Amino acid sequence: MATLVSVNVGMPKDVAWRGTTVRTGIWKQPVTGPVTVRRLNLDGDGQGDLAGHGGEQRAVLVYQLESYRHWQQYMKRDDFVHGQFGENFTVDGLADDEVCIGDRYGIGEAVFEVTQPRVTCYRVGLRLGEPQMAALLVSHHRPGFYMRVLTEGRVRAGDEIVKIASGSETMTVAEIDALLYLPGHPRQGLERALRIPALSPGWQTSFRALLADADGDSQSESGNSGLTITAPPPAWPGFRPQEIVGIEPESASIFSLTLASVDHEPLPAALPGQYLGIRLQPDPQGPPVIRNYSLSGRPGAETYRISVKQEPHGVASTYLRQHARVGDTLDVAAPRGTFLLKDADTPVLLLSAGVGATPVLAMLQALAAQRSPRTVWWLHAARDGANHPFAEETRTLLARLPASRSFIFYSAPRDTDRPGVDYTSAGRLELERVRDLQPPQDADAYICGPDTFMKDMTEALAACGLSASRIHIEIFGARSAITPGVVAGPAPAPHQPARVPGGRAGPSVSFTRSGLTTPWHPEYGTLLELAEACDVPVRWSCRTGVCHTCETALVTGSVGYSPEPVELPAEGSALICCSTPTADIGLDL
Repeated sequence: MATLVSVNVGMPKDVAWRGTTVRTGIWKQPVTGPVTVRRLNLDGDGQGDLAGHGGEQRAVLVYQLESYRHWQQYMKRDDFVHGQFGENFTVDGLADDEVCIGDRYGIGEAVFEVTQPRVTCYRVGLRLGEPQMAALLVSHHRPGFYMRVLTEGRVRAGDEIVKIASGSETMTVAEIDALLYLPGHPRQGLERALRIPALSPGWQTSFRALLADADGDSQSESGNSGLTITAPPPAWPGFRPQEIVGIEPESASIFSLTLASVDHEPLPAALPGQYLGIRLQPDPQGPPVIRNYSLSGRPGAETYRISVKQEPHGVASTYLRQHARVGDTLDVAAPRGTFLLKDADTPVLLLSAGVGATPVLAMLQALAAQRSPRTVWWLHAARDGANHPFAEETRTLLARLPASRSFIFYSAPRDTDRPGVDYTSAGRLELERVRDLQPPQDADAYICGPDTFMKDMTEALAACGLSASRIHIEIFGARSAITPGVVAGPAPAPHQPARVPGGRAGPSVSFTRSGLTTPWHPEYGTLLELAEACDVPVRWSCRTGVCHTCETALVTGSVGYSPEPVELPAEGSALICCSTPTADIGLDL
């Protein structure tokens, strides 16, 4: 008979960590006497990061005495106390390789159902003083698990744990955890997992993504689509020279460059929505500059077309505007990106502002080339006709589609701009206007433009009933940071590290979205830590090569890992939380 050994609770508190402050509820303390368990939590308990912890599916975290003994022996420690692993229930029994998702248990007055393994998180390592703990929990098959509360009631240490029902498919916590985080992801296992109604929605989403990619023989090069959005591997590593064979103005500030292979062979096909990395040397004495430009031409064409907006102080765009000539060559990285048009039969909404039209224009090109029967809406915002790129081109493409609609908004039309011809409405494209159009709720929406535009359009489409999974955005600049639990202040602009370690510098590291290049020193530890020292916006969660939140496109160069990640990222990407450069590199950060 399994037993509830200790009930542990703790409210979130601020903890100093690596020069920052983390808000966390990982510190749990044993409670004497009865505690009431409610649908979302135990009385007296809380979580600092509700995005990754807590909620109905993760109301109660369970960890086992047997795993305590395992870690005491493995780590050669004897200082553990109940609640050490952040668990609410410390139990004798209920091993991860025996308990199944969907199993139901009665404890005291309450009834529980097992929903998922523990989510990997750096904070358990913070609590234990062992930075690799998140990876160790997975690799040692001892994650612990969450339960939801079916019947609220009081529990107390010493209560017997009575199994009431078994979960369908009899897949253990350890099996489910390995199915997501460890290499392999066999189709049969994914199908079984998705037949378990008790499995939490987040894990179901991850397994559906893996199932969509599964072919019965998963390869590590494909990455883990259950943890991050993956893209096909790049057609070539690093940069290759390509010749400029055409330069065309598209608006007052936007121009297009058409690129061809220098050996006159067709270029590898790009996917609609992808971008190219371009390496330039505006200052012969300075470091190279790498910028990303979306492909705006027809996917599958023998050439590539990129469109560039000349920014007032843009180093790369100004250099291209002033110096690029037909016949010149540019160093070009292979097409990359995860902002991709889905192959489906649902309606498509393409929303853009300014030069944000470029990736969605490639999607429109692809749909027109197929004479797609899908409902296609084109919504574009510009200042006026002089600043409306691709106007005639988009009209021609939309005319080829049997179910297309176009809505053009000029915020300040000129006297010569023709309403009903050049534009649909005067004014900005805002929430009320989108709502009035009544877009189809089963559409997939693709949005690109300034940050405020994408934020407004995302909110507008959500207000119209589109689910978050159907709304896709493409960000030209640095992406928003994901730093769970860290109490964030104002974000400074990316900069050179405040302190440069002594000794000989290593390879150069370019953060392409941030426009920053800096030399590597081993004292930084990892590429993630270097990025943090430069205040480059980063994304991470486990910091040990498990969760793939930090997976970043590797534009050029190569990395080494220490420790080795639990599963390698997709080819052409790097897990920056546990990697260092082995050559000059460019990271899409």
